[in-house]
Amino acid sequence: MKLYKIMVFGAGLLIFLTGCGDKNKNQSESRDVWAMNTYMSMTAYGKNTETALDNAEKRINGLDSLLSVTSEESDIWRINNSDGNPVEVSDDTARIIASAIEYGDKTGTLDITIYPVLKEWGFTTQEYKIPDSETLEQLLENVNYSDIQLDGNTVLIPKNYMIDLGAVAKGYTGDEVIAELRKSGVESAIISLGGNVQSLGLKPDGSQWNVAVKNPFMPDANMCIVSTDEKAVITSGNYERFFTGEDGNNYWHIIDKSNGCPADNGLVSVTIIGDSGIMCDALSTALFIAGTEQAQEYWRKNGGFDMILVTDDGKIIYTDGLSDSFKNVSGMPAEVISVD
Repeated sequence: MKLYKIMVFGAGLLIFLTGCGDKNKNQSESRDVWAMNTYMSMTAYGKNTETALDNAEKRINGLDSLLSVTSEESDIWRINNSDGNPVEVSDDTARIIASAIEYGDKTGTLDITIYPVLKEWGFTTQEYKIPDSETLEQLLENVNYSDIQLDGNTVLIPKNYMIDLGAVAKGYTGDEVIAELRKSGVESAIISLGGNVQSLGLKPDGSQWNVAVKNPFMPDANMCIVSTDEKAVITSGNYERFFTGEDGNNYWHIIDKSNGCPADNGLVSVTIIGDSGIMCDALSTALFIAGTEQAQEYWRKNGGFDMILVTDDGKIIYTDGLSDSFKNVSGMPAEVISVD
């Protein structure tokens, strides 16, 4: 196949793959998977792609079985129903929890013990409601990730606490899928795990991948296109999972642990671009909660990634590492920020 054009749709991203070149390099295999309550797609180029995608799909399904909050066979279910007793978990679960704690410490906003509050809002059951302030106050008494005790593969959470790895699980899974594909000999691939886009190498013709980020004000339209090499591009926004209350207001699933309500600190969308899927996943959520100024402060202090912020008054803010690869197609004003 000498000419190809593939579009992969996700929660916040769209991938354009176009080009031509070596016949063997352009041979491709695609796979669609339903896991972690979301649609996932993978496309690998070159040789041994079918075996590589078989292995990647097995890895996805294995992680899904470990990390589900509803399956009684999962590590997370056993932790959440441990009644304050220690639980032995897999290496994967231990690593993800350790990373979530790390980014909780770094950001101050990411908290994987927020699950009871999410559940009360109905985001886990689709039985949506607006909780009263007294209920939220009571639930927040059992929200504090720093109370998690992790010793090797042993996890202990206090009684009445519950965890959910939704803010980091797909990012970790993306990293593992890319590693699995590389192990199988694949040198060029693109995956979209519910909108979390990650790539392996460059496109078969040696050019960069083009990833379009959705316009949070018009999710059916693109806001910008970013050209990247081997990176993760992950977006969190208030348009992805939300409901409209009886009061006519929209309520989204990204919860601010300071009050138990959907985070409303000036941002409608945060896209993080970096080498690590789990980092990009964690930071897209954490910096959305943090808000416009704190997100910029975090980037200036820590670096190691690029980001695209969209404010609730319709302005795009993006980091200067994207200056040569960012194309605004929205008509919204865009501002470049730098460390200095």
